[in-house]
Amino acid sequence: MNEIPILFEDGEALIIDKPAGLPIERPRAGGACLEDRAHEFRLGFQRAPVPVHRLDTDTSGCLLLARNPKALKRFSAAFEARAVEKVYLGIIAGVLATDAGTIELALSKISSAEDGWRMIPARKGKPSLTHWRKLDERHGLTLVEFRPETGRTHQIRVHAASGLGAALLGDPVYGTARGGMRTMLHARSLSIARDGKPPVAATAPLPADFAALGFAV
Repeated sequence: MNEIPILFEDGEALIIDKPAGLPIERPRAGGACLEDRAHEFRLGFQRAPVPVHRLDTDTSGCLLLARNPKALKRFSAAFEARAVEKVYLGIIAGVLATDAGTIELALSKISSAEDGWRMIPARKGKPSLTHWRKLDERHGLTLVEFRPETGRTHQIRVHAASGLGAALLGDPVYGTARGGMRTMLHARSLSIARDGKPPVAATAPLPADFAALGFAV
């Protein structure tokens, strides 16, 4: 079992580099999850830290953990107030005609017995806003930087598929599954300002599977 890197540590918070494929919460079908490894992040504290936000199972990168209830409440409020700077990197299965832009699509959840649940653009959905810019293009694939202002479930995945017109590479729900490949999304950096203290901030290195496709940052 590989060690999960800690990118930031102080008395209130940790930011870890979550590996792709590790769910934060226990899957319904059972199996390993981040909770199983909570003891690795106590680092002398009696209480194990808890995730402040969520990343999809396939998504790698910066995940903020709060080390006490007061910090959890304060960081959660920052996410609610959109006071968190988040940067994601994604590989798009396609070539984009423009270099940058903003996607504003309200999102709503739907479900069916056949296909399970997913998020869709819907006029009556929750407002969702993502800024993006193209970083690189190789072999019909595009490396894109996403800066979401809101934090809706699957926001970047739906905004890529429906806003950019090209889904994230390997996305089995909003694009096309590729054997042995995850949905290619990485939480590159995270920063939260604090009164009277330095910000909680970290940058996660680019994963090996991004580099294997020829992309570097």
